[in-house]
Amino acid sequence: MLENSYVFKIQRYSIHDGPGIRTTLFFQGCPLSCHWCHNPESQAKPLKTNGEDMDRVAAGLMEEIEKDLIFYDDSGGGVTFSGGEPLCQPQLLFRLLDQCREKEIHTCVDTSGYGDAKILLKVAKKVDLILYDIKLIDEKAHKQYTGKSVARVLDNLKQLSNQTAAVRLRFPLIPEMTDKDENIDRIIVFLKEDTIYRDIHILPFHRAGEGKYQSLSMKNYMEGIQPPSKKKVLNVKEQFESSGFSVTIGG
Repeated sequence: MLENSYVFKIQRYSIHDGPGIRTTLFFQGCPLSCHWCHNPESQAKPLKTNGEDMDRVAAGLMEEIEKDLIFYDDSGGGVTFSGGEPLCQPQLLFRLLDQCREKEIHTCVDTSGYGDAKILLKVAKKVDLILYDIKLIDEKAHKQYTGKSVARVLDNLKQLSNQTAAVRLRFPLIPEMTDKDENIDRIIVFLKEDTIYRDIHILPFHRAGEGKYQSLSMKNYMEGIQPPSKKKVLNVKEQFESSGFSVTIGG
């Protein structure tokens, strides 16, 4: 079905990537290499093609999206562009966002926040909702566990806040990495002091992508690490709620 190097998977009937029932398109390519990534196959850069090929790819993907229109209408759902990192492929992303808007299809972009600010702010004007991960606030820890500096992620979120963009924050709860009280407390301070956002979704670590690492001959940093306990998840929920945040588990 996928005859291009831009999107490596289409997932239908998703209920965890934004409101309602959604079709999620996973873009190829990501600048981060998070230790807990459950789509490690997405990290490699896509092959480059010309503009004509890009138009053909966008048209083919829209055909796939429109197959699910009845589910969007009935559930208040739509399309989510995930990855990988969709900001790495702005021209395709812009085409799809524009075409979805023309057809009144609700759109989400799921991003790590690590991307060109001009691209992100342009996306914010085209998309209905941005799903934005905030993982680690310490510079050293962010570099250790994702491979990149946190500065761009934080600055981009500030800029979205200044633009009052529609953003749903998501916090990946990763044992031994993001789950430390100090990290969560510092995230709370940053969000309250530098952004308008007071809603956050907690995404507990899961092991669904574990088998991919062996097949790709990639190091699995999460080998042997169990998902957080229900008690831990509820404690983190309380940590955010006690600071005035509205918290949802999942999604």
